[in-house]
Amino acid sequence: MKYGYATVAAAIPSVKVADTNYNVAQILSMITEADERGVEIIVFPELSVTGYTCQDLFRSDILLRRAEESLISLLNDTRKMDIISIVGMPVAVDGLLLNCAVVIQQGAVIGIVPKTYLPNYSEFYEKRWFASSQDLTDERTIYIAGSPAVISSRPKVFTTGDGLKFGIEICEDVWAPVPPSNNLALAGADVIFNLSASDELIGKHAYLRSLLSQQSARTISGYVYASSGFGESTQDVVYGGNAIIFENGKMLAEAKRFSLQPQLEIQQIDIDRIRAERRSNTTFVNAQRHGEADIISAKTVVPRTDFTMLHPVEALPFIPKTGDMSASCEEILNIQMSGLAKRLHHTGCKHVVVGISGGLDSTLALLVCVRTFDYLSLDRRGIFGITMPGFGTTDRTHDNAVSLMASLGVTSVEIPIAKSVTQHFEDIGHDISVHDVTYENGQARERTQILMDYANKVNGMVIGTGDLSELALGWATYNGDHMSMYGVNASIPKTLIRHLVSYIASNDVDENSRTTLLDIIDTPISPELIPADENGNIKQKTEDLVGPYILHDFFLYNYLRFGFAPSRLLLMAEKAFDGSNPDAGTFDRATILHWMHTFFRRFFAQQFKRSCLPDGPKVGSVSLSPRGDWRMPSDASSSLWLEEIESLREIL
Repeated sequence: MKYGYATVAAAIPSVKVADTNYNVAQILSMITEADERGVEIIVFPELSVTGYTCQDLFRSDILLRRAEESLISLLNDTRKMDIISIVGMPVAVDGLLLNCAVVIQQGAVIGIVPKTYLPNYSEFYEKRWFASSQDLTDERTIYIAGSPAVISSRPKVFTTGDGLKFGIEICEDVWAPVPPSNNLALAGADVIFNLSASDELIGKHAYLRSLLSQQSARTISGYVYASSGFGESTQDVVYGGNAIIFENGKMLAEAKRFSLQPQLEIQQIDIDRIRAERRSNTTFVNAQRHGEADIISAKTVVPRTDFTMLHPVEALPFIPKTGDMSASCEEILNIQMSGLAKRLHHTGCKHVVVGISGGLDSTLALLVCVRTFDYLSLDRRGIFGITMPGFGTTDRTHDNAVSLMASLGVTSVEIPIAKSVTQHFEDIGHDISVHDVTYENGQARERTQILMDYANKVNGMVIGTGDLSELALGWATYNGDHMSMYGVNASIPKTLIRHLVSYIASNDVDENSRTTLLDIIDTPISPELIPADENGNIKQKTEDLVGPYILHDFFLYNYLRFGFAPSRLLLMAEKAFDGSNPDAGTFDRATILHWMHTFFRRFFAQQFKRSCLPDGPKVGSVSLSPRGDWRMPSDASSSLWLEEIESLREIL
C-alpha cells in the first residue's frame, strides 16, 4: 500500500476442466504479469485450480491429489514474489470436502477460507460435493502443500505488514441475507475479495453489478470480484467471466465478458478514503462492535515497479456525471426550492428581496425564488429584485440583471449606491480614490443595508446569494453579502452553479431569459467593487485574486469529505489536472501548490464568517453549516497544513 492506495487485480484465466497442470500454469502466468505491474493482491475465480464445473469428478481422489500437487508447484514458482494471490481449490478435511480460497505469498500458504453458503438449486448442486464452513465444528490443523495450516469456520481478516486489511468470501456468500463480508468489514477489512463462478442468464449481470455495488457501499469497502470465464463446461450453462472492482459502491473497473482471452483487471482502491468514510459514518462506527474475526498476518508487499497512479480522480467532484446531469440538476433545484418554500410558509411571508448583480450567484438565487413562488402559487411580482449600481458596475452586468428580471416577470427596483457610499466615506474620513478593503466593503455593506431595510419596507425576506466556494474562502464581506435571512446557495459550489444556470436556460425559461442567462454564464466572475477599465469592461476578476475555483472546489471537496493532507491532495490534483480532461484544464505542480496554500490560509482565517451563517438548505455531501457539517474554532492555526505545503514546494 502506497500513498493510501492498494493496487489489486481480478483475474479470469483460461481454464481446462479437471486439468490442474494447465490451470495452474495459466494462474502463474497471470500472477507473474500482475507482479510485474505492481499489483499487491490478486484474486482468481472459484475453484480455479481444478475448474468449477468438475461435478462428480470432485469425488475423484486423483483430482484432489493433483490439485494439491499443482498448488505446490505454484508455491515454488512464486517463492520470490511478494504479491499475495488468492486461488480457489477443493480442500479435503477429514470426512469433509470444502470449497476453499487459499491465500499464498512468497511460496507459503498463509490462510485458507472455506465457503459458507452452498447453492443447491437449478444448475448448481454444490451440496452434492462440498460441505459448508459451518460443518467445521472446531478448529483443525491440516497439511496442505506439505505445510501445516489451520482451517475453521471462524471469519478471518488478513493484514499486511503496512496495515492493509482484507477479507474473503466465495460466490454465493455475497448473495446470502447476511453475507460474511458484513462481519469482515466490521472487523476491519478494507477490501473484500470474492472468488466466484456465476453463470450468465438474461438480466442476471445487471442484478449482480447492483448487488456488488450495494454491498461495497453498505460495508464502505473495496470489493474485488472474479468469476469463471471461458473454458468452464457449457454442458448446461455458460460462464461469461466477470472481473469487477468496486470502491464504496462505485465501479472502478470491469473486464470484457464472454472473452476468449484471459482477463486481468488492475485498479487501485483508495484505502485512506475508505477509512475516512468509516470514521465519519457513525452508523458504521456503532456497528463495529458486531465485527469479529481472527487476524492472519501477511508480509508487506513491495511492488517491483514505481508507483503509478491508476485510481480515477474526479477533477470536478461536485459536478454530476453527464448521464445524470439533468436529473441531478432538477433534484438540486428542488431541494433549494423546498427549503425556501418551507421558510416562506413558516413565516407567512409572501415577498422576498434579492440583490441582483447580473452575476451567476444572484442569478441562481433569483431563479430559485421564481421556482418557489410558482410552486407556492404566489405572484412573481412578490419577488423584489434590486439592482444597486456602484463604482464598478458595468453596463453588461447591469443590463443583464434588468433584462432577466423583466423577462421573468418579477418586480425590478434600482437603487444606485454611489451617492450614499460617497457620503459614508466622507463621514468616516476615507479617501474615495484609495481603492482598498474599506472602499470595497463599504459598498458591499451599503448594499446589504438596502436589502435588509427594503425587506422591512415590503414585509419580505432577504434571500442570500453567496455560495459554498465563497464561504470556504471567506470571499464575502462580513455583515455585507455574508448576511441574509435565508441563503439558498449556501451549499452550492461555484463550479456547480454554472451548470445549474445552464440547465435552467435550456429547459425552464422563455427565449428572452435564455439569451440573458447564456450571456451571464459567459461573464467573468467579479464582485465589481473596483471601477471598470477604460473600455467599460470588468477590471476586478475574482479568479485572478483568489485563484481558479475549479482548484479550490477540488481542494474543498476532498478536504472536507476525507480530511486529506496537502501531500495527498497534491498527488490527486496532479492526476486530475494533467490535461487529459478538457473540462478541467491543466495545472502544474507549482500552480497547484500556490493555490492550495491560498486555500488553506483563507479557509482557516475566514472561519469566523462561517460561524455565524444564516440558515440555508444542505444539497450535497459537503456543507459548511456551523450547525451541522463543519464545526471548527475560529482561531484554529493553519500552520501544520501550510508547513506541509512549503515542504512540498522545496522538492520542486
